[in-house]
Amino acid sequence: MAKASTPSVELDVGGRTVRISNPDRVYFPGPGHTKLDLARYYLAVGDGVVNALRERPCMLHRYPEGITGEKVHQKRLPRGAPDWMETVRVRFPRYNRTADELCVTELAQVIWAVQMSTVEFHPWNSRRTDVECPDEWRIDLDPGDTCTFATVRRVAAVVREVLDELDATGFPKTTGGSGLHVYVRIKPEHGFHDVRRAALAFAREVERRNPEDATTTWWRKDRDPAKVFVDFNQNARDHTIACAYSVRGTRDATVSAPLTWGEVPDCEPGDFTVATMPDRYAEVGDLHAGIDDAVFDIAPLLEWAERDETEGEEAPPSPD
Repeated sequence: MAKASTPSVELDVGGRTVRISNPDRVYFPGPGHTKLDLARYYLAVGDGVVNALRERPCMLHRYPEGITGEKVHQKRLPRGAPDWMETVRVRFPRYNRTADELCVTELAQVIWAVQMSTVEFHPWNSRRTDVECPDEWRIDLDPGDTCTFATVRRVAAVVREVLDELDATGFPKTTGGSGLHVYVRIKPEHGFHDVRRAALAFAREVERRNPEDATTTWWRKDRDPAKVFVDFNQNARDHTIACAYSVRGTRDATVSAPLTWGEVPDCEPGDFTVATMPDRYAEVGDLHAGIDDAVFDIAPLLEWAERDETEGEEAPPSPD
């Protein structure tokens, strides 16, 4: 006889009722976290995750059978959405297609996405008021296969040094994997091409200052696996990475956790999980809450990019 399904649970989220079906379905077999545990986690960090996603087209990484099952990358809002779910239509010129992607404005929308088996949230670095002009510059420190996290931390220190010299405020976070992200709020006055050029110019400066640990080598096969790739390409159009507070589909249910710069030298990615983050959030709040008040003009980086191009630095392939 088939096992009877667990009765649904109704959650009150900001005055909206969100039904969680199969609440006892185990999504993370190692620690035993269920679908309901996942929903409760996002409730616990609600203001933070909404701040990270607000008004941004968002790709959903769904795991209908938990993280040991198939992973679905979903651009379009799943069918059956209530009328209070919000979207933004984005165009994909290469395929001559469009998609109505989730555009979070309130926490209930996040929890409904969890009901639809979403574990990870991957927003664009632009907002729906002008999808083609990013307002977030993303510095992705992506370690090679034999790179240590200590190396990632050293590169992060150089990133901070260069940002300080530019008078730019960086907001660091773990990736939920083996690297670090640093976000910088920018004026939405440039297209993806120029933001990517600026990001590459910055990455090259980091590499010049710490060539032992950092690289901007484009092709993976040509990179030293013991180095950190300063991945400027995460600023290309339709390239998305896990937002702050997003759970990751890892065995231990790790989370992309905002940090203070003071925490970076000693942090360990595995310390931030679905189990540990709610208490941390209750204690320190949203460490990225001030990001919208620290807007940087990328003009100096575009000058660096022009200098590098004039001096013959090889341009990486187009992301398209």
